Amino acid sequence: MAFTAKDVQELRQRTGAGMMECKRALEETKGDKDRAVENLRKKGIAKAEKRLGKQTSEGQITSYIHHNGKVGVLVEVNCETDFVARTDDFKTLAREIALHIASAAPLAVDKDGVPSEVVERERRIFEEQARASGKPENIIAKMVDGKVESYYKDVALLSQPWIREPKKTIGDLVKEASARVGENIQVRRFVRFQMGEE
Repeated sequence: MAFTAKDVQELRQRTGAGMMECKRALEETKGDKDRAVENLRKKGIAKAEKRLGKQTSEGQITSYIHHNGKVGVLVEVNCETDFVARTDDFKTLAREIALHIASAAPLAVDKDGVPSEVVERERRIFEEQARASGKPENIIAKMVDGKVESYYKDVALLSQPWIREPKKTIGDLVKEASARVGENIQVRRFVRFQMGEE
């Protein structure tokens, strides 16, 4: 199937990829725009993962205060250049992350940041629950490990399902934005305030 310059332009607008990348993707998919978008996203995310080691010393601190004034969030999201930090794409990502934190109340950015004493306390609770089920010891260990992993998905920001689209995690959202802007993006830290909570 043939494609036109207009198709290439449309694909560029949808994905933010370069003109030659879009042309190549349309050639590879014989003009199928949806498949071309999918291919570009896969390549973009792969490129974004290669950039993970790049230093992120730019970015911004974004705030979100819930309309009732009882929940507030500050989040620091970093990227490689000031140019990207000023783009709408980056600002939208930071805002979405702040909104998500207000709603989902994570404990840490990633699972390494979850305090070990909290994880150990949860592990003990899961073990007691598993033992009460009367299952054999080898099954109990697997059940506990599974519940701990599930717990991380509840409390580690990057592992949490995004409130707007639960099939994606916040980590996926960051990777996609990173692929679009062509830079490493990191959520450095956040703080969430809730009225009456310490």
